[in-house]
Amino acid sequence: MNVSTNQLLHYTLQIADNALINGHRLSEWCGHGPVLEQDIALSNIALDHLGQARSLYQYAADQFNSFDTEQKLGLFASPALEQKIQAGELLDEDDLAYLRDGWDFRNVLLVEQPNNDWAYTVARSFFFDTYNFFFFSALQQSKDETLAAIAAKSLKEVSYHLKWSSEWIIRLGDGTEESKMRIQKAINDYWMFTGELTTANETDRSMNESGVGVDLNAIAHNWKERVTAVFREATLTMPAETWMQEGGKKGVHTEYLGYILAEMQFMQRAYPNMEW
Repeated sequence: MNVSTNQLLHYTLQIADNALINGHRLSEWCGHGPVLEQDIALSNIALDHLGQARSLYQYAADQFNSFDTEQKLGLFASPALEQKIQAGELLDEDDLAYLRDGWDFRNVLLVEQPNNDWAYTVARSFFFDTYNFFFFSALQQSKDETLAAIAAKSLKEVSYHLKWSSEWIIRLGDGTEESKMRIQKAINDYWMFTGELTTANETDRSMNESGVGVDLNAIAHNWKERVTAVFREATLTMPAETWMQEGGKKGVHTEYLGYILAEMQFMQRAYPNMEW
């Protein structure tokens, strides 16, 4: 398995950042769900994503800690991380979640988009869950044993996530006139962020060629097929082709990520090295 250590680290962080930011967005519904059952359901789904992120961040930290000093310097833009690295300290999962700055995050733009209302959360979840299902299904075959094991464990959770969001798409789309209008609008508005899910960057291509990553072209076909089938059952209209937004995998984000990180990272940055 001949892969660049930097590329493997970046790939692991891409997957971890998607899980963390998506999980944080869903956690914002805790205590605010439309009904108690769905409030609890979303809280549990958010925890699933957090669990995936923890496994991936710790694996990324292990990779990083194995680098020599010269390899480590300059990999992250965050001054807080650079200070720890120059002091010779080892990084852990918390450092990668709480001390990196926005331009160090590699999540797709879709997962950082705001909840707005229930329909927008359902639409965003459905798009991402569909991608995640096919992504982790393929990642189980990775030549990297750790990534393959994380994928196999995560797939059980992701299968439920897709079932949950698909049922809500159908329920809203084939429901009342207002619910259909709201979910169609949410789908139309967030459609432009879906292309990035299956658009390969240099890291994706490198990992796929080495047998560590997955073929995003194959996932794109499966994603479109599943989305079309669910929309058909929900009596919803597939959005027209449009310009697809991208940049998240390169560290170029929307303004929303900054607000997420300001809230999520405040405690650790205000009180460094604090433990419960």
